[in-house]
Amino acid sequence: MSEQNTPTASTGMTVEAFPPHGSKLRRRHRRAVGQLALCVFVLVPWTLYLAVSLPDRFEARYWPMVWVGFDVMLLVSLAGAGAAVWLRRQALIPMSFVAATLLVCDAWFDVSLSWGRDDVWGSVASAVLVELPLAFLLVMRARRVLKISARLAWQRLGLAGEPPPLYRLPLFVALASSSGIQPDSKGTKDA
Repeated sequence: MSEQNTPTASTGMTVEAFPPHGSKLRRRHRRAVGQLALCVFVLVPWTLYLAVSLPDRFEARYWPMVWVGFDVMLLVSLAGAGAAVWLRRQALIPMSFVAATLLVCDAWFDVSLSWGRDDVWGSVASAVLVELPLAFLLVMRARRVLKISARLAWQRLGLAGEPPPLYRLPLFVALASSSGIQPDSKGTKDA
């Protein structure tokens, strides 16, 4: 099994994502990867099945409850993100991603459910001018907070240079530092 390391461009050092003594973390990591892989594996055939089996038309009961409930979830997530910004809390990150996801879903359903009708252009305008830009803004705000947090953690750990990009940053940098920073001559290390 390959050790998960992240070399930093500016220092040539490697931060281990899971320290050698973190076997419990390794098991949890493998379990999480396995669970997500199973979800993807099951969702692909399910999506294909729905694509060929769903009717073209469907009359839904409780239509107002569905949309009002969805908008309440959107409202709660936006209020949660706003409160996290106001209080300067890290909860801004997940709340922003939840709100952005719900905004994209709202835009998708509004446009797709009004497709072929006269009100489609209002849905498209709402998606393009309000929902999608707000979702983008929320994601960019959360990304900026993540980058600032990573930079501060990097500095507090006494690591030189800038942290790697978010997509390469280990999940548990602080835990990884407890096993030490190791020089990286090859870029990866086999276990």
